[in-house]
Amino acid sequence: MTIEQFIAQSEGSWRSMRSGHSLAFQQFEEVLSEITIEKIDKNEEGVIELYQNYKKNEVEVHIFIQPFKMSWSAESDWEPDDPSEVSSGNCIIIPLKRDDESGLLIRSIGYAESQIAQSNYQFTSDGTLVLKTHYEQSIAEERIWFASENVRCRSSILKTSEGSGILQTSFASEVKRISL
Repeated sequence: MTIEQFIAQSEGSWRSMRSGHSLAFQQFEEVLSEITIEKIDKNEEGVIELYQNYKKNEVEVHIFIQPFKMSWSAESDWEPDDPSEVSSGNCIIIPLKRDDESGLLIRSIGYAESQIAQSNYQFTSDGTLVLKTHYEQSIAEERIWFASENVRCRSSILKTSEGSGILQTSFASEVKRISL
């Protein structure tokens, strides 16, 4: 699997069911989400701003790959005030390829903390995308793989910033919506 193949196979609308375990709060969470992944033009203003912000800190040279936008709308049973409350958002993601198996993903909003995030990615021999992101207060490790053309799975572990303790784990199964 290459990052180009991964993006092409991920493009579309997905229905996601995620189970999360917060070890820090001893809570269990069920989340149902609608996720849309779409390629966007590399000349779009948000892409240019994000890339220029990254280039200020760039040390290595990477190949700029097709940027994409991920949008989501999620319902969680962990919302204390209103369990039916829907959270939503979107982010721009720019893949920067180091070689066929690895590189960086620059995200306008991170997975674990709401800030610009830089993730190192690596593909394993079975095609699993492994992401590692260092935030100010935590480290996120994510794995995303395709069980079939229209089913993908995602697991994550959120650790302390020193990497010594696990704060949260989650697993999601995602099914692509097929247009007939």
